[in-house]
Amino acid sequence: MRSIQFLILVLLLGSFSSAGLAQPQTPPDAIRHYHNGAKNLKKGDLAAAFEDYTKAIEISSRLAPAKRVSSTSWNTENAFTATDRKVEQLTVIDPFTARAYTNRAFVRFLQKDFDGTIRDCDQAIRINPGIAGAYLNRGTARRQKGDVIGALQDFDRSLAIDKNLFEALNNRGTLRQDLGDIEGALADFNRAITINPNREEIYYHRGLAFWARRNYDAAISDFNRAIKLNNRMAWAYQARGTALMEKGQLELSITDFTRAIELDPEIPFAYANRGLTLLIRGKDVEAQKDFARCLELQPDLRKELDRRIQLAKALRKG
Repeated sequence: MRSIQFLILVLLLGSFSSAGLAQPQTPPDAIRHYHNGAKNLKKGDLAAAFEDYTKAIEISSRLAPAKRVSSTSWNTENAFTATDRKVEQLTVIDPFTARAYTNRAFVRFLQKDFDGTIRDCDQAIRINPGIAGAYLNRGTARRQKGDVIGALQDFDRSLAIDKNLFEALNNRGTLRQDLGDIEGALADFNRAITINPNREEIYYHRGLAFWARRNYDAAISDFNRAIKLNNRMAWAYQARGTALMEKGQLELSITDFTRAIELDPEIPFAYANRGLTLLIRGKDVEAQKDFARCLELQPDLRKELDRRIQLAKALRKG
């Protein structure tokens, strides 16, 4: 289980002052839909949030027909025009629009539309190449599609823009760990915790990295911290139980696996690990029930589970 992080952008209107670029004034209706999108997203109404962000994008992106004008103003179509220039010669860049695209990308991600997420982030980056959150969100979607290189490049780019973006550090750290770069992962998690010491996901991920190095005491310490911050984080109990199991503290591990299952009855590894622990303790009937439930949730674990069952039986005999 990976707790990937996205960045939702608050309404922060910036300005551009470059030759050939018109400084926009975001229409109030666009801002209203943007805020409504955030409210609907918080309520879990993804369809309504998507519609609001789409309207915010459409309103803030609208261009006027090509014509000369005598003053800088918004015309009746809410389109920005500029003094003594033809509209087709201008590029209207509104930082607000890039933010709306970035947030709509998050909605698309929750809808599992990873291609749409990437397209929206591409648009945000086209409008504002310096928006760190767009690279972060695109990298997260690319990772879901299996584009490891693209994801790493996006996380690197987001951190080049904002070195304190702990979400990007968290995501890059988990990706590095999956690639076997445990030292690189730990470096990212350590930085992320320094920036934001109150996010349980980062302690959880660093705990997994310590576990991979067989530093079970450090892993348990991080899982403890994650659970202290969020005592309903099922995967942290599952992970701590595994570390306790490695240290031979079987009763404590069974308690953690049971708690993980209570919080989330669909974690196959919690059933598998509790079953193995019960098997070592000679409770075969209870263990078989856990193994059956594990395979019901994830049938492709059968071969690995069979291997671990044999190891558990050997430990019991020893």
